[in-house]
Amino acid sequence: MEKAKQGRGILAAAIIILLVILDQTIKIKVKTSFYLGESLPVTSWFQLVFIENNGMAFGWEIGSKLLLTLGRIVVVAFLIYYICRIRRSPKARTGYIVCLALIVAGAAGNIIDCVFYGRIFNNPLPPETAVMFPASGGYAPLFFGKVVDMFYFPLASWYWPDWMPWVGGEHFIFFRPIFNLADAAISVGIIALLLFYSRQISEVPFSLRGKKPAAGKEGEAE
Repeated sequence: MEKAKQGRGILAAAIIILLVILDQTIKIKVKTSFYLGESLPVTSWFQLVFIENNGMAFGWEIGSKLLLTLGRIVVVAFLIYYICRIRRSPKARTGYIVCLALIVAGAAGNIIDCVFYGRIFNNPLPPETAVMFPASGGYAPLFFGKVVDMFYFPLASWYWPDWMPWVGGEHFIFFRPIFNLADAAISVGIIALLLFYSRQISEVPFSLRGKKPAAGKEGEAE
């Protein structure tokens, strides 16, 4: 049991490191191989489309970019600290820690874009592709880089009937947002957390205050 609890910390670290490496590998490949706006159809319902955004997951933009990036850093730092504190707690299930690791990995992947991409890439006009470490310098200061997105899943599309209010006659695409691996990791982590481990959010913090479970009451890792 003790080895299993220790292994959860290693599992969380492995998930974070692996996802960040995969996320950055895909982003760098797309950034240096596609011009901005270029698309590559893979199937009828999946395309690679190179876009960039200043905001949060799926291209949403909320508030100041600098505050957004700093806020992400604070959240990631807190979650890493939290995982380190609860990794051996009998109250914290393995799946709960995995969900937190997914969120950390996704947030960290997008943080790297925001903090460093403006310094290490240029941003040429199409049809030119970006160069890593260009002689002319990057396109933005530290903390003001843009997040690279590329996954597009137009699973279905249709025209709304003309008689429908507000949307009548308009073309609708499902699923329209373009996202990256980091966004997917955050979304999967949050959705799984809410669906399967919502009770853990309120139960696990007690372990941070050193509260010991009664004999025979220890939860088992899942």
